[in-house]
Amino acid sequence: MEPLTRAEVALLGLDSPRHPAQVGQVHLLDPGDDFDHLQLLDLVRDQLAFVPRFRQRIRPGGLSPVWVDDARFDLDFHVRRSALPGPGTMQQLNELCDRIMSQQLDRNRPLWELHLVEGLAEGRMALVTKTHLALVDGQDGLDLGQLLLEDEPHRPGPTPGWSPAPEPSPLDLLIGSAAARLNRPAMVVEDLQRGVASALGTAVAIGEATGAAGAVIGDLASAALTRAPQARESLLVGSAGRQRRHALVQTGLADLDRVREVTGHTLHDVILAVVAGGLADWLHAHRSQTGTVQALVPMAVVDDGAEPSALGCGVTAQVSALPVAQMEPLDRVAAIATSTTAHRDTGRSVPALSLTELAGFAPATLHALGMRVGQDAVGRHYDLLLTHAPGPRRRHHLGTASVVGTGPLVSLPPGHLLGVGVTTYDRTVTFGLTVDRDAIDDLDLLASSVADAASALVSAATDHHKDVR
Repeated sequence: MEPLTRAEVALLGLDSPRHPAQVGQVHLLDPGDDFDHLQLLDLVRDQLAFVPRFRQRIRPGGLSPVWVDDARFDLDFHVRRSALPGPGTMQQLNELCDRIMSQQLDRNRPLWELHLVEGLAEGRMALVTKTHLALVDGQDGLDLGQLLLEDEPHRPGPTPGWSPAPEPSPLDLLIGSAAARLNRPAMVVEDLQRGVASALGTAVAIGEATGAAGAVIGDLASAALTRAPQARESLLVGSAGRQRRHALVQTGLADLDRVREVTGHTLHDVILAVVAGGLADWLHAHRSQTGTVQALVPMAVVDDGAEPSALGCGVTAQVSALPVAQMEPLDRVAAIATSTTAHRDTGRSVPALSLTELAGFAPATLHALGMRVGQDAVGRHYDLLLTHAPGPRRRHHLGTASVVGTGPLVSLPPGHLLGVGVTTYDRTVTFGLTVDRDAIDDLDLLASSVADAASALVSAATDHHKDVR
């Protein structure tokens, strides 16, 4: 039995049907000859010992909720099997992801799901992961998805035994939580006020922020909102519904690396420029006069006071102004680099190469930590949350299956209509776009705008290289 941290309580307070506090990944698999659902179950059993929180549920009681072992833990409930009508297309897979990520996780069970999707074209499969942000705690908790993917094909070994700890009694809960959190009620109030104020950033409906969490949290949300300054108008900010749409846009890593070399800036700057260029064209199509978009961009930093992680680094949030006025692609990279250089010059930023060399598939954890930081961006007002997680530059494996592609499925913080996650993996860069289905009904246009922005940037860098020669 372990009490939830202040951050976890705040996350649960903000978790609602309109804004589930969760993050996902979709991995495309070449299963080979013998990878199947049974092997996946064995792989998960093999790794659960390293992430004990994934066999725990939240139990209310005492002075605060606590994590307890789930005595009825059912692996088959969490590892699910789906199939597309063959030959399944990427569009069909995206639609399945829409449905999976639009649903809240069951609070009465451990807060995660894996979906093995069969029936894709060319005999491929997909693994769709969904993890509540409270599970990846930034202290010693990694995302299960990071542990499952390894750099060599492998088969699970003997499954270690596990028995749940006895369920605590109401008296145990009261005594344990009182001892661990003597001043807990005041801390809860402070965190919920802080979390709601930071995650909303704009005036949205109180009921949207709190869902079914109760009138008390609604009062806290009301107090936070009345103190928050009114945000400026933005097509990316507003009250979202319960349904999401997702799109994955891929481009070559070598192409963007070439842009990096030509401009002399970082790959991170180039990736932000692609997003900014895509938004510029999309906003222009909507006749928006916005010149900049404020993006909250979580950054990996040296672990010296920020929220620590088991990765050996912390994650902090930086607000970057993305130029979305019509301009030359290379000028956009230079403008973004001006704002990001100050962060790198602090000496705290972790080089992207260091992140790509972490064990397993670190983007699964990095995106989750980034989303957590986004929820806790106290007093900051922004248009969208953009997480960039550098991944391994060599192909990884899920058991004996080869992971041929991967992309992030980020959530929307309350008050926001677009979320962007970016993952570099193997030889590709994948931009994962999440939108509210009703508020942004032209996701296809936005996705094509991002793809066109990447192509335009690569072409401009190629032309510039020819000119200087």
